[in-house]
Amino acid sequence: MEKYYVYVLVSLMDNSWYIGYTSNLDERIIQHNSGRTITTSKKMPWEILYYEVSFNKQDAIAREKYLKSGMGRRYLKNRLKNQLDF
Repeated sequence: MEKYYVYVLVSLMDNSWYIGYTSNLDERIIQHNSGRTITTSKKMPWEILYYEVSFNKQDAIAREKYLKSGMGRRYLKNRLKNQLDF
């Protein structure tokens, strides 16, 4: 059974977030930190802040879309309030 990861990265350069999904989290983080991803190459290095696992690709895509929304970002800030500097 394949796993899909919805993940949140934080830029160590400016604390901005990047939200995405993948079936290989380790390889995807390597891609982000090696400059092979255009959207994140200017804010390297990146560190994993949060991730969730799904066994269905469509569910992972829907969750990624939700986390990118205003309500999703509020959810993440509440979920990670002890981990973040708010």
